[in-house]
Amino acid sequence: MADNLTPRERSERMSRIRARDTTPELALRKAMHALGLRYRLHAKLPGKPDIVLPRFRAVVFVHGCFWHRHEGCKVASTPKSNTAFWTEKFGRNVERDARNVALLEAEGWRVIVAWECELTGKGKAGAVAARIATCLRGE
Repeated sequence: MADNLTPRERSERMSRIRARDTTPELALRKAMHALGLRYRLHAKLPGKPDIVLPRFRAVVFVHGCFWHRHEGCKVASTPKSNTAFWTEKFGRNVERDARNVALLEAEGWRVIVAWECELTGKGKAGAVAARIATCLRGE
């Protein structure tokens, strides 16, 4: 199946995808702050975690379901055109994520992954933030 967009249009559309300060990330940060959790952003650690909680020696990655292949999620579909390219790209993303988690854990960090689908929708970010706070505080 051919792409509906020209290469230039596709490039422009893909360039709009942000790596930081995404809507799910902002929602989680707001909810975590409301619970009294204080954090740093985008530290220079393996994988560049979205949220770093130095006090708890923990990091949070906010992963997009499509890019990071959230298993069983309907958002993690594979495009019908150029399938070989996408399969290879997604495989590299998943391998890189696993490698970064292993590096962080080897350095003594606790790693938490929050998925885009868990954070999208009214009140969902608050529930994820509460789960993170409970995990961190050992409650």
